[in-house]
Amino acid sequence: MFPSLIEAFLAGVITLCLCFYSIAKIRTSSNRINQRKLPPEAAGGWPIIGHFHLLRGPQLLHITLGKLADKYGPIFTLRLGQHRLVIVSTMELAKECFTTNDVTFSNRPNTVAFHHMSYNLAMFPFNKYGPYWRDLRKISTLKLLSSQRIAKLRDVYESEVRAMIKSVYDSNGMPIDMKSYFGELTLNLMVRIIAGNIEKKIDLFERDKWRKAMREFFEKIGLFTLSDVRPFLKWLDFVGIENDMKKTAKAMDSLVQTWLEDHKRKKNSDINGANDEQMDFMDEMLRVIDSVAAQFPEFDADTIIKATCQAMMLAGTDTTAVTLTWTLSLLLNNRHTLRKAQEELDLHVGRERQVQESDIDNLIYIQAIIKETLRLYPPAQTPPPRQSLKDCIVGGYHIPKYTHLYVNLWKIHRDPSVWPNPLEFRPERFITTHKELDVRGQHFEFLPFGSGRRVCPGIGFALQIVTFTLACLLHGFDINTPSDEAVDMTGTFGLTNHKATPLEVVSTPRLSPLMDEDPI
Repeated sequence: MFPSLIEAFLAGVITLCLCFYSIAKIRTSSNRINQRKLPPEAAGGWPIIGHFHLLRGPQLLHITLGKLADKYGPIFTLRLGQHRLVIVSTMELAKECFTTNDVTFSNRPNTVAFHHMSYNLAMFPFNKYGPYWRDLRKISTLKLLSSQRIAKLRDVYESEVRAMIKSVYDSNGMPIDMKSYFGELTLNLMVRIIAGNIEKKIDLFERDKWRKAMREFFEKIGLFTLSDVRPFLKWLDFVGIENDMKKTAKAMDSLVQTWLEDHKRKKNSDINGANDEQMDFMDEMLRVIDSVAAQFPEFDADTIIKATCQAMMLAGTDTTAVTLTWTLSLLLNNRHTLRKAQEELDLHVGRERQVQESDIDNLIYIQAIIKETLRLYPPAQTPPPRQSLKDCIVGGYHIPKYTHLYVNLWKIHRDPSVWPNPLEFRPERFITTHKELDVRGQHFEFLPFGSGRRVCPGIGFALQIVTFTLACLLHGFDINTPSDEAVDMTGTFGLTNHKATPLEVVSTPRLSPLMDEDPI
């Protein structure tokens, strides 16, 4: 009896000691964490939801974050329920994130929007950093976005631009919405590149469905939901944001599913097989999908194909149309710049022929116009968030693991210490003081397409389309707004930086409509 009592007493003493040791260790660890210098946290956070109310409006996200940076400094934190967000707003901090800490910040957070609208992250731009992301990005780059592939697509994008120019000519000087025209151009172009001649089978109703679905995708993919804040708050989604996300995803899936079924039928009936010149991107995906799906069993083959084709469709249509819309808007509000662009076209191209792709390298001023547009109105003023894979240091501050990183390009691109008269539209700066800057993510004061491992892989493709389209439009027409009024430059909520209102213009031909047998 006595030995068992002694053993029980000793066990109790040991247990008690272990409890005291564990408590002391937790307190020591907590104190050590608290002693680490964290970025300042913005005031105004609410219990449970944190700063959720600030991130949902009424002001656009980049403006809200810019005002907070003015108050709390170039690096500060917000709380989104259980998540910590760090916001950086200077080129020095951006460089530190995308060089020293590039691998650390190469992940994506799994938000509700990403989950519902990217096939549960099968779209590689929203997938975590790892083998799946690397392989699908490599395939997309080689089969669609490489310089060799872009060269092969020259006839496709030139014919679509010429078709748009003809539509403008056919307007006979009546007011038209160029925002809509640019959207139609990029949609037609990407359908042909992704799905080939299947675009001939898409009627006006289906085109409207695509435009509506893509617009809703970019509006919703950047939204924060109550489920992101605290999962148990999901029942408070009275306005049905998550259901709307699911509906948008389903609408887009049904459209791509039709293309995939058509391509599978064509593949099975094509005895000899298509050569590389004839293959569109979905054909390329079907060619390699078996080996890809075998490596990543978490997604079935059809899902990988649809998710990757959708990602390319979305990236190629929306960002390109947005950039063209803002560029023309800025030119119409700065007519002297528009005239200088046309003078450059008259000098290097003349009025006896149309602009050719080979002319692009000589159009230095037009390239500067596009760069200045990308400075003031990048496709995403606040690109999709990244997530830290481990603890790191940024700007001398401790950034804990799983922190969401937001880089406010709107603030960086308007920094007066880097950009004199930052609010002015001055393309000349990219020919003189900022001549050495390019858009490929190596100059951290100018990051319209991001930087680091997650930099946009379609930079070359986007610039080629935007430059050629703008050159053809300005060469072919004198463009004005009705009654010469100024263009409204208000933006909208969403991942991409859409112009809130139509871009209504009237056009007067500068060239003969019979030139090269194409109306222009």
